[in-house]
Amino acid sequence: MHTHSSSQRAVAVADDSTSSASPPTVSEVWVSVRGGVEGAQSHDLVAEEIPVAMVYNGVSHAVMMASPCDLEDFALGFSISEGILQRPDQLFSVEIRPGEEGIEVDMHIAGDCYARLREQRRNMTGRTGCGLCGTESLAHVVRTLGRVVSQPLPDDGAVQIALQDLKQHQPLQQQTGATHGAAWCDAQGRIVQAREDVGRHNALDKLIGARLREQGDQAFINGFALISSRASFEMVQKSASVGIGTLVAVSAPTALAIRDARKSGMNLIGFARPGRHVIYARGNETAQENAL
Repeated sequence: MHTHSSSQRAVAVADDSTSSASPPTVSEVWVSVRGGVEGAQSHDLVAEEIPVAMVYNGVSHAVMMASPCDLEDFALGFSISEGILQRPDQLFSVEIRPGEEGIEVDMHIAGDCYARLREQRRNMTGRTGCGLCGTESLAHVVRTLGRVVSQPLPDDGAVQIALQDLKQHQPLQQQTGATHGAAWCDAQGRIVQAREDVGRHNALDKLIGARLREQGDQAFINGFALISSRASFEMVQKSASVGIGTLVAVSAPTALAIRDARKSGMNLIGFARPGRHVIYARGNETAQENAL
């Protein structure tokens, strides 16, 4: 069984020592392999996918399907990137509560944040849900993004260095082939920190939480975020919400992601592959130059 050291990190603000052990991140299954050696029996390592309920002051807000590791980072990153909290110090405690049907991430947050969350949910009552990552109204899908602090584009060489190093920071992906990675890279392309999850949004949220917990307001200075997935508009929104100036994606961006990146002043790079990548948005360009 795979045990990643970061998944065993103690909760920064609180821990629930009475809970049962967290589920494993990887399970072993027996499979029948076709092709090659006919009728060969073998075992395979597969990634676990667990319902994770985000609970704020005793009230469940959203249930995400996630890898059961780095959940303290996930709690903070999700709360910040979704606008539930504005600052890490508004999260007072976190308790991870594994159960038979999934895991509850029980958070105690500042009263004004909880009041705002309750008001938002009250305003949504009776509306048709859009089914987007727990969002209950189309009005809450596309958020107004502030401008990020303009960052220079990373050097081509730095992007390539980060790409070459990414696999070494994805042990779950190497074992199972089923997870996404999100990494923070310095200006030279060296990977400083990385997180994994079966969901691309979750991997980014975990990275955001980890960086904020360890580096505070210096978390996203002089570097770029690298993701192993496509750059959907949610990935751009989450990045912009915490001040990430450059997002590099292994796969393609969507048109909405490009527009959001340009509005927020982000650099957006897609199709980052060995020897080649495509620049879709430059943070220092004018709105007219950035027109799509």
